[in-house]
Amino acid sequence: MKKLPLAITTFEKIRDKQQNYLYVDKTEIAYQLINRGEYYFLSRPRRFGKSLFIDTLSDLFKGKKELFKALAVYEQWDWSVSYPVINISLNTGSFSSESGIIERILDILDRIKNHLGVSCKKKHSIPSCFTELIENVYEKYQQKVVILIDEYDKPILDNITHKETALIAREILKSFYSVIKDNDQYLKFVFITGVSKFSKMNLFSGLNNLTDITTRPEYAAICGYTHHDIKTTFKEHLKEVDLEKLKQWYNGYDYLGGEENRVYNPYDILLFIDNHCEYENYWWGTGNPSFLIKKLQEQNYYIPDLEHIVVSKEILDTFDVEKIDLIALLWQTGYLTFAGKIMKRDKLFYQLKLPNKEIQS
Repeated sequence: MKKLPLAITTFEKIRDKQQNYLYVDKTEIAYQLINRGEYYFLSRPRRFGKSLFIDTLSDLFKGKKELFKALAVYEQWDWSVSYPVINISLNTGSFSSESGIIERILDILDRIKNHLGVSCKKKHSIPSCFTELIENVYEKYQQKVVILIDEYDKPILDNITHKETALIAREILKSFYSVIKDNDQYLKFVFITGVSKFSKMNLFSGLNNLTDITTRPEYAAICGYTHHDIKTTFKEHLKEVDLEKLKQWYNGYDYLGGEENRVYNPYDILLFIDNHCEYENYWWGTGNPSFLIKKLQEQNYYIPDLEHIVVSKEILDTFDVEKIDLIALLWQTGYLTFAGKIMKRDKLFYQLKLPNKEIQS
């Protein structure tokens, strides 16, 4: 029986034959994504597998052929070409001050520079340093550069209840991400992911070629496990489990891809199996965002009112430091999901619901 990849976000470690970890193949989705475009944005709740997907993309572009044997992408990918990859993760670090945010981003860029074997003269300006890094990597490897950014929004979310610092964080990140559009001639592929969907106008105003795939049906199962995965990949681990009850507890996250593409939070499933198949609130116990709790306390929102909410698409995209819509925030963080579409006076609305028993409790 294969081992559970608990808390492992490194594709290479999961695919190590000696480790014998279980892996749900997402490489077909990765392949389709790469072949359809170049600039993407994805929002998913915490602990949904975003970091692992980014690491999968990274190893694919680096041409680590051995890791992909027997996976969907293996026979389709051109392994004769590899690309230099700039991996940026803002998942860790202190972002409580302007100096802390700047220092952390510059430190990340410095480590990438050392890893890829390039030097940069402009060390004290984030946009200048990032620009020079991209140009120098392109020159050294004589190949277009891949940029993968994980937890792009964390410096803002960490300060979401401290508006002044959050605004500072947004401006720093805005200048950081604007470099990407300016260096289009050097880039092969860009993928940015995080929990929230901040207004493009205020955070990605310079990156107007970014395709948001958060609610694209063909990418509904890009993160998380489908019920088909549960019945196949996890078959040996769930022999004695009532799969319908499991579905009611942990499935139900709908990103408009149809019933077969509704997903389980992977963290729930891995901990459920690891804990002898006991039903508990695993995701809530480890992944609840503190900034959401603070906002709920501030606004004194009546939780039962959340069932059967109908909102416009504009509401779900209304999220920024100056205007935080609580419904949008609950949807982005995984406490609400889609229940269906409604047309009213030629305008599209979405009906929302709680995904499953864990969230209800």
